[in-house]
Amino acid sequence: MPTIALKYGDEAIPLEFGDNFRVLGQPSSKRPLSDIEINERLDEPIDSAMIEEVVGPGKTVLIVVPDATRQTAAGQIVNLLVRRLIANGSAPHELRIIFATGIHRKVRADERAEILTPFIADRIKTLDHDPRDLVSLIKIGETSSGIPIELNRALVEHDHVILVGGISYHYFAGFTGGRKLICPGLASSRTISGTHKLAFDCESLDRRNGVGTALLEGNAVHEAFVEAVEKIEPVFAINTIVDDRGQATDLFCGDWRTAHRAACDAFDADHAVTINEKRECVIVSCGGSPHDLNLIQAHKALESSAHACRDGGTIVLLAKCSDGLGREDFVKWFEAANSRDLARDLCEKYQVNGQTAWSLLGKAERFRIKILTDLDSRSATKMRLEKIDAALVQNLINDARSGYVLPLGAKTRIVMG
Repeated sequence: MPTIALKYGDEAIPLEFGDNFRVLGQPSSKRPLSDIEINERLDEPIDSAMIEEVVGPGKTVLIVVPDATRQTAAGQIVNLLVRRLIANGSAPHELRIIFATGIHRKVRADERAEILTPFIADRIKTLDHDPRDLVSLIKIGETSSGIPIELNRALVEHDHVILVGGISYHYFAGFTGGRKLICPGLASSRTISGTHKLAFDCESLDRRNGVGTALLEGNAVHEAFVEAVEKIEPVFAINTIVDDRGQATDLFCGDWRTAHRAACDAFDADHAVTINEKRECVIVSCGGSPHDLNLIQAHKALESSAHACRDGGTIVLLAKCSDGLGREDFVKWFEAANSRDLARDLCEKYQVNGQTAWSLLGKAERFRIKILTDLDSRSATKMRLEKIDAALVQNLINDARSGYVLPLGAKTRIVMG
């Protein structure tokens, strides 16, 4: 029988499956871009002048990069970008790098070197973001719906802002990258909560119409993010598409709006998979670290697999979760009797991760969800998940009449044909 190695943290779990299973989504076969090829892309930006024409000598520059929960090839990109800026006359002390952590935890020292490369981490000053530190935040307006736009002060204290991020799917913002590096990446807790709440409709106690994976037009969350970033107007943006090893296989740069849209279109063209039926069993890997760093991140793969499984069927999620749940208080949401009660709790006292909990609980009510994880059994049970071992995963495959395997659940969109 065919064998597939599904990523689990930094490990791989080998599994066998027969003709009754179909693999949905495969690792990219594209060759990683060389430094020369990346520089060639930077020489031909979309709807923008070259970076050397945009940023002149003597100007301060803030480079915004993702945190440790994202794979974007930021190290290779930032290394080349910094070299180009310095060759153009910028001094190293005029450059700063800030991590767009949003409400995630602070980036650790070892992660800084991994995200940026040791060369850059040792030579360019890096900044941290705290969404609750009022001293480091500044209000610069409101969205059209009245949400306060409170962002990190560093964005207005530098002459130029450059975004460096990667593209993948997001289950309510449509796609990651681009505008998300600033909002929610460098926004206050209040701004993050207000913009994320737009994903939820408290009248229907369900997700708002127009909000979902790969949706941008008419997506209230995406549009609020864009309104926030328009207050800053970054001068340049670099968007990567990476393979399963985190190496850049494509790059779109230039105007922060149009370059991001071009990258999203290209990503979706390669990562959307069409099926003509849902099946009784779905085995899904998040794609390994950092996609299964914690359960909140791992949920994105569960969202994808839910579109391929029949109601009442079984989903087996491989998610190591070496960082635990993602937030210590996440499991408290599951004290609700059911997803509808949780939705009411969410509307009474909205919190960003409460919406993830609601989405997870709703899936646990529709499917039998079994999880291979480092999480403790007690937390898994409280979230209505059944913790299992690798041997049982293989047994479930052997016993199923039909199923799907998603080796890269966080990067796969299921479309019914």
